[in-house]
Amino acid sequence: MDTFETDSQAQPEAPSEVPAETPEQEKIHWGRLLLDIFETLALAALLFVGINAISARVRVDGFSMRPTLEDGEFVLVNRLAYRFGDFQRGDIIVFRFPMDPQQELIKRVIGLPGDTIYIQHKNVSVNGQILVEPYIAEEPAYEGSWQVPDGYLFVLGDNRNDSSDSHSWGLLPMENVVGKAILIYWPPPLWNVIEHTNVVAMPAR
Repeated sequence: MDTFETDSQAQPEAPSEVPAETPEQEKIHWGRLLLDIFETLALAALLFVGINAISARVRVDGFSMRPTLEDGEFVLVNRLAYRFGDFQRGDIIVFRFPMDPQQELIKRVIGLPGDTIYIQHKNVSVNGQILVEPYIAEEPAYEGSWQVPDGYLFVLGDNRNDSSDSHSWGLLPMENVVGKAILIYWPPPLWNVIEHTNVVAMPAR
């Protein structure tokens, strides 16, 4: 009679040995690894350049835009906003300071080319229309008048009496504008979309 070994009697098979890589295979392995690393770095660099081409990140320093923006907040800026659209009164913009182009400021657009601006009796008026501005910290304590020529903007900080802006250093060349502020992204609890505020005007009294 034939006999067969049961599973309990079978001897375990010795594990098959993994053949060692040849020098040529090792070169291919490291070559692929380096290629993967290079592709990852190239993609990261491309994304970085692309994101910076269409946006900027700016830290708010100081209190000139209170109560809309607070000191220390980080704001996302759309660099392409005015390549495909026009400036509007009420826009909050980031720009290179005309007196020191290395410095960037953030203010609100009040006057457009062709506008006549008057600040008197604690009111700001554009072309004879007094602005209704619920976003400001307090009414301006200064007075003056400005004519906005082509290629320039008149900008003010929302904290009117604690802001270095067009009332103190003059008109802003449009070519200095970096872009339009669209989002507060840091710190997280204060995350908020910066919505456009329509500047409402009423006839001067």
